[in-house]
Amino acid sequence: MEVPVLKQGDYLIASIQSALSDQDLVQLRDSIVQKVGKLRSRGVIVDVTVLDVMDSFATRTLRDIAHMIRLRGAETVIVGIQPEVAFAMVQLGLSLEGVACALDLEEGLAYLNRKSPKSTKKGA
Repeated sequence: MEVPVLKQGDYLIASIQSALSDQDLVQLRDSIVQKVGKLRSRGVIVDVTVLDVMDSFATRTLRDIAHMIRLRGAETVIVGIQPEVAFAMVQLGLSLEGVACALDLEEGLAYLNRKSPKSTKKGA
């Protein structure tokens, strides 16, 4: 299942709608990394709210996405990790080390706005 990646100003928002296969995750990674350059995005939000499980491959792929995007000059925020998922990830030793996380989309946007040196403001 392809994950929609929407452009919102200078940012891209990838909202995962259902559980993804490993192939879907790789396709998401490739799509986001390509779109960051094509659309000259300064930030990416990956919304994982609907996921009730994140295995080691999903965790590693999300971490890889963030690192690849940083190499392209943009920031990444993972939003919406459910409490049960966070608990399980810690228990299993899975980490999103070096990747910004936020509670929800609103906080993710606020994070990117703070990190972005050239935020999009009317009249500025």
